[in-house]
Amino acid sequence: MKRFLLAVALVTAPAALAGGEECHGGAQAAAAVNKVTVKQVAEWAKTKAVTAVDANGKEVREKYGVIPGAVLLSSSGQFDVKELPSDKASRLVFYCFDDRCTASESAAQRAQAHGYINVSVLPGGITAWIDGGQPKERPRS
Repeated sequence: MKRFLLAVALVTAPAALAGGEECHGGAQAAAAVNKVTVKQVAEWAKTKAVTAVDANGKEVREKYGVIPGAVLLSSSGQFDVKELPSDKASRLVFYCFDDRCTASESAAQRAQAHGYINVSVLPGGITAWIDGGQPKERPRS
């Protein structure tokens, strides 16, 4: 019984640590993905040299907003690759809720597995973006 309770605690801990926000990434990402800063993404966004990719769920998007112009994935782990730009050399920056959420890592790895070569994640996600004083917008329906 103790082992069962320990297993339940280990499985549910990542969701509890995410502050109850909807984060659909796995508890641990399989392989490292390049990480970028809020400042880098903001600079690239000024010249439209980046496509931000939101791996959050609907509840997080509605509560916190999204990076302006972001692609809104239908699912962080099972999205249709057609949701991404057709140019596989496009600079893609995936983000989710915060630094405890791994949905962006999962989504970025899926993009890489489908041949995208310029893939990064924004650690801290939308919360780091907002804390960095960057603009946000309401999600498109």
